[in-house]
Amino acid sequence: MKTEFASLYELFEALPDEQAAIDHFRAIRWKNGEFCPFDGTMDIYHFSDNRTHKCATCRRRFSIKVGTIFEDTKIPLRKWMAAIWLITAHKKGIASTQLARDIAVTQKTAWFMLHRLRHAARTRAFSRRLKGAVEIDETFIGGKEANKHESKRLHKGRGGVGKAIVLGVLERNGELRAGTVTDTKATTLQPIVRANVEAGANIYTDEHGAYRGLQGAYNHHTVNHGAGEYVRHFHAHTNSIESAWALLKRQIVGIHHWVSPKHLDRYVAEATWRFNRREVADGQRVSEFLARVDGRLRYADLIGAV
Repeated sequence: MKTEFASLYELFEALPDEQAAIDHFRAIRWKNGEFCPFDGTMDIYHFSDNRTHKCATCRRRFSIKVGTIFEDTKIPLRKWMAAIWLITAHKKGIASTQLARDIAVTQKTAWFMLHRLRHAARTRAFSRRLKGAVEIDETFIGGKEANKHESKRLHKGRGGVGKAIVLGVLERNGELRAGTVTDTKATTLQPIVRANVEAGANIYTDEHGAYRGLQGAYNHHTVNHGAGEYVRHFHAHTNSIESAWALLKRQIVGIHHWVSPKHLDRYVAEATWRFNRREVADGQRVSEFLARVDGRLRYADLIGAV
């Protein structure tokens, strides 16, 4: 069975009904063999409805959706696949209001669907430390104090006051790792750098003092943005990671308009996943996404998360 498509139209032509969508997802999820989502057993019985199965060991009945972000969903898999195409193919993602119109669901349903997809896009365990040339930078997410009502302005500090902070570590021409941090102190940032970057790598940062002390374990190069310096000796710069921040901010400001700090890490995960597959064809990106949808996200857990 074909598992990759050149366009959304081609995907719908190849998957004309719900059974075809189920078969498509099953071919991807069970690519390396059938297994029970409850105990991992590979001895499975199949029922005549072609949608449900039973484990020979634990005797529990299940569908291919169990143990994934699709578990207990009432939304057809064809609509889920359209949502996956849209969130992975659009460089800045898609708003829940737009997705609701595109696939004919309510905005609340579209919002929950997108958060389930962001849950699938989350970063799992790292397989290796980044090496070679690695850029490190923070960005601040939130409205400008000058644009707020006088009663809501924070009349203290400069720059990131009142904003959420996202730290990124990018291997040039390679992988981006990003997530929210509580502050920009050395005690917060440096352990993250050491956990993600191989010792001896060339690291590039701005002049922020929190990165002092990394020299020795790394070859640390800085650029002085405060003095208008953006490239030093042709190779010392943070331009690559700043291009990733530009995409993230366009996604938040241009598509979503506002993101709550509670859910910001989910939006960062979405943007990071997409950035790391920027050279991958749209159809392949959808197949890769469908291969990593393990893990259920309940609505109560989503809205109750701190």
